[in-house]
Amino acid sequence: MSAENAKAEWKILVINPGSTSTKVSLYCNEKSLFEKSVFHDAPVLLQYPHVNDQMPFRYQVILDMLKEYGVAPSEIDVFVGRGGSAYSQPGGVTAVDQRLYDDTVAAVGGSEHPAKLGVMLAWKFAQEFGRKAYTLNPTNVDEFCDYARLTGIKGVYRTSHSHDLNQKAVAEFHAEKLGRRYEECNFIVAHIDGGITVSAHDHGRMVDGNMGADGEGTFSPTRIGSVPVLEVLDYLDTHTVKEARLLCTRAGGFVSLFGTADSDVIHQKVAEGDPKATLVWNTMIYQICKQIGEMSTVLCGHVDGILLTGGLMRFQDILEGIQKRCGWIAPVTVYPGEMEQDALALSVLKALRGQATVLTYAGKPVWQGFEEIDL
Repeated sequence: MSAENAKAEWKILVINPGSTSTKVSLYCNEKSLFEKSVFHDAPVLLQYPHVNDQMPFRYQVILDMLKEYGVAPSEIDVFVGRGGSAYSQPGGVTAVDQRLYDDTVAAVGGSEHPAKLGVMLAWKFAQEFGRKAYTLNPTNVDEFCDYARLTGIKGVYRTSHSHDLNQKAVAEFHAEKLGRRYEECNFIVAHIDGGITVSAHDHGRMVDGNMGADGEGTFSPTRIGSVPVLEVLDYLDTHTVKEARLLCTRAGGFVSLFGTADSDVIHQKVAEGDPKATLVWNTMIYQICKQIGEMSTVLCGHVDGILLTGGLMRFQDILEGIQKRCGWIAPVTVYPGEMEQDALALSVLKALRGQATVLTYAGKPVWQGFEEIDL
């Protein structure tokens, strides 16, 4: 056993940037020493023209958190960040290196999601303090089946952009509760928060799901969801492509309709009987149900459970709406919030102890086209 694997105590900082928050946790081995999440409303983040421009802001947020808890960055052994935006990757723990950092900055995978900042921030801290950095199940883990890839436009394909980290963590946890392995089960998992993704998990592989940050699926607090293509083309007659891209990731959904991504504010309006807020809120639930139904067909109706997770599952009416429309498909179970912090820390801890493989970023997509087919 190497000296590194034999180390008795690891301090692991977990960095998890989302579309409306920055969540940070410090672990000493399996024990969480602290966890804190700071909400960022859309007007704050929209001050930054590009996701990458948020780096100094998010970095200072983390430094302020560490200072609040009396922790110096130099005391931390390992930095672990949520990831995304590089070329698609297989599932598992991946070491962050210069190539992964550069491709994440450049968003060569085609999706500008704030999750990418996790890799970028972990690498920045690691470089500054001479430590190592890792990521786990970034937003672009690719396990799609071929039917999920093809579109009706030659050379245009669907790719995997989802809340892979939390979805897989929740699915594995639920399978264990059932006394089964994740690889033995079929689940539909819906991550419902600032962004919303719904995926089909077929025996341990996420074979299909909506591209939430690419203008697909239900609208959410920050994203537009699916919009008819011709309507988008008409929109582009009077708006720029840059504005349209921003709607897909940070300025759509509640932000476009209300000027805020704060779901508590919108839900309070619903509780007060506001007709606009009620229509928008219930339409969001309706569209989530449509996505769940779609994924049930991917699994041919063989569904062991519908698992609901993410910050918006603190609202009981979302659960009730989904149970009403989708409860006939499979049992519905709620895991409010997310399991991302534990998943990031504990998976990397296993790798540090030599109990799990550490992957090296390949610098090319997992899937590179249909072989021997002119598509």
